[in-house]
Amino acid sequence: MGFKTKICEHLENFDSQNIKKDNTHECAICIQNGDNWLHLRTCQECGITLCCDSSPNKHASSHAIKHKHHVIVSAEPNENWAWCYEHKSLIQF
Repeated sequence: MGFKTKICEHLENFDSQNIKKDNTHECAICIQNGDNWLHLRTCQECGITLCCDSSPNKHASSHAIKHKHHVIVSAEPNENWAWCYEHKSLIQF
């Protein structure tokens, strides 16, 4: 017997056909600072691509908290998911 996770209001009406993408494949802040990153996430509010929480600087989550931009998508090739930082909710598309 499986269980269904609750999808938050930020992801409930997420439109996977209109995803904001940045094709630079680099963290905007790490590039400015000369730092490295592991994986990238793109903010669905403003479109900036930043490094994930597995990266040393965790720029994507810092951005989400500071600007209240809750939803990101993976900017990694062949990863099709969105995450809400506020509700810790995930959807795959």
